[in-house]
Amino acid sequence: MINLSIGEPDFDTPEVVKEAGIKAIRDNITHYPPVPGFPELRTAIADKLKRDNNLDYSPDQIVVSTGAKQSIANVVLSLVNPGDEVLLPSPYWVSYIELVKMAEGVPVLLSASIENDFKVTAEELDGAITDKTKLIMFSSPCNPSGSSYSSEELESIAGVVASHEDLYVIADEIYEHIIFEGTHASLGSFKNVTDRVITVNGVSKGFAMTGWRIGYIGAPDWIVRACIKIQGQFTSGASTISQKAAEAAMKMDKASTMAMRDIFLTRRNLLLELLKDIPGLTTNVPKGAFYVFPNISSYLGKKFGKETIDSASDLCMYLLNEAHVALVTGEAFGEPDYIRISYACTEDTIRESVNRITIALTKLN
Repeated sequence: MINLSIGEPDFDTPEVVKEAGIKAIRDNITHYPPVPGFPELRTAIADKLKRDNNLDYSPDQIVVSTGAKQSIANVVLSLVNPGDEVLLPSPYWVSYIELVKMAEGVPVLLSASIENDFKVTAEELDGAITDKTKLIMFSSPCNPSGSSYSSEELESIAGVVASHEDLYVIADEIYEHIIFEGTHASLGSFKNVTDRVITVNGVSKGFAMTGWRIGYIGAPDWIVRACIKIQGQFTSGASTISQKAAEAAMKMDKASTMAMRDIFLTRRNLLLELLKDIPGLTTNVPKGAFYVFPNISSYLGKKFGKETIDSASDLCMYLLNEAHVALVTGEAFGEPDYIRISYACTEDTIRESVNRITIALTKLN
């Protein structure tokens, strides 16, 4: 069985980060931390956001959580009241819609086409906003599409957001270090929306630290206070050992991160080249993250024996059973005609996976 459903780097945490965690244990930094995180880590994050993203957050405007997922949950529960609309450009990360439902908000999906690299335009966003829209949530680079918004595209989106009073944006930047073309841009860096953008990030993807469970936000003071209040009742502060490791990650040389990115780029190119030989699959060229999100609609309605492929979920189950390759259905990301393929694996695994998938798809008629 080959698992291409995994959303985590297949690399080890950098040594300098591991050593910081080990030192924290030896130094007995094992007691309850402040709910929003150690001051030293919050300062390191604020410095990183200024240095890398042109974001002006003070350490008091940072909240450290048990993973970026908790960071997003804190913000959604702080902002969204029952009946509020939350605009979700799709494809979106799977937890966005569930967190909106948890807050009793109303998810409003805005499908982004593969022809536009799975990115919505400022005009499309503006047309979808109503007097009930409270929040927009998006990721760049995106999970599952790998799409990345340029500075020019974000500037146009910022103009739309600025024109709508009491509208907020969660900008999920967890994949910022895995970007293949150009440089990463942050929506919150545009001054006309700084006070209405909540920047979410963490150490899981760029530093291969998924198991350390550290995410964080930079946000306006009043949102920070609300998130601290909510987190104080759910989990209190994140792991002290992980926080010290994350502090080292914020300060470390990015050479290992860039090396990991370069390997992902090589794998992306290999996967795209192999997928070209499969008839009926349409892909974009992902600019970041480590996923390809092909359209599989040409296979809908085809059969294998008495079984009919009626959905992407059916196709994923067929490939699991017939090719022994695990993928994720696009339905989980708001796009039922797509599947997500992760290339967080070796080149040999990519080749073997595509070979198996190709053989299995040729059996459909």
